[in-house]
Amino acid sequence: MADETTCSGRPADDDETAYTDLWSRPGFLIRRLHQLHAALFLEECRTHDVTPVQYAVLSVLYRGRALDQVSVAGEVGIDRTNAADVIRRLERRGHVERVANPSDRRTRLARITPEGRRFVEGAHDAMERAQRRLTGGLSNAETARLMSLMRKMMAGSGGGAGRPPPRRAS
Repeated sequence: MADETTCSGRPADDDETAYTDLWSRPGFLIRRLHQLHAALFLEECRTHDVTPVQYAVLSVLYRGRALDQVSVAGEVGIDRTNAADVIRRLERRGHVERVANPSDRRTRLARITPEGRRFVEGAHDAMERAQRRLTGGLSNAETARLMSLMRKMMAGSGGGAGRPPPRRAS
């Protein structure tokens, strides 16, 4: 019989450590990194008064295509109700406008405004600083490897937990 291993790849042992070593669990580390990223982002972007999710929505819309809230939600990885709320908040700030969908009169499309484009451009350096601080302990090669592995994990996850499968816009 083959030895069992933990999700960290280490041999499973019968002592208490197998049940209590949070730092050997990928999910725990990912959650902690997410918390760290959010804190770094908010610190770096404090003068811009923007959350990571709001900036992600603006980034998706910055490409120039007007999108419905379901498409925005899928690209950002949030549910469509949350996407609608974020779009509404950004609309109130003048960064996004909602326009009629020519192919479906029942839906509206979100489109970034010129003010929203200027906002993304103005906050870009702060966002980049947050990203660099997050990966600051890694070399460029390690950062590239980490990004590759995270993309591979996302592609292999298939969504799950009620979320649509992650997609990367082309």
